[in-house]
Amino acid sequence: MDRITLRLSTDLLARFDAAATGQGGRSRLLRSLMEGAAQASLPAPSAAPLTPSAAKLTVRLTGVDLMRLEAEAGAVGLSRTQWTVALIRARLHGRPQLGRSDGTAFLDARRELRRIGVNINQIARALNTAVLEGQVLDLEVAQLAAFQVEIATWIDALGDAFRGNLDYWRRGG
Repeated sequence: MDRITLRLSTDLLARFDAAATGQGGRSRLLRSLMEGAAQASLPAPSAAPLTPSAAKLTVRLTGVDLMRLEAEAGAVGLSRTQWTVALIRARLHGRPQLGRSDGTAFLDARRELRRIGVNINQIARALNTAVLEGQVLDLEVAQLAAFQVEIATWIDALGDAFRGNLDYWRRGG
């Protein structure tokens, strides 16, 4: 059996309850009204009902659980809905779920890696076009090695961040 959920003002619900009292209650009166409306001349339904690209999920929580959810979501900078969606997506897809601050940190790291990559390309180009001898060549090679270490450090840090993010969502907070 299907269910319909709707929001009503307190006043409208009170008036409807008063009307439903002598007619078997809310559900019976609603079914009766709907059956009457369904008998009316209505346009034929379309052949294929449209399916939404996203579905709504309703979850009922105790007051304590809701408070814990809000605290957990707030701690990572998400609303309770965003946090719940991120938890579900992390479990379903096994990919990191980044909040606003994490996303910003990720973009900053990518920007920094690009900057380093540009510098390494410039050094490589200089090494390929210049004829360098002795100490000058050694300095350039040392600088290139330092950039390689820096890139490896950033890549490791991004990997750690992703693993930490996945661990967070796997352990449930």
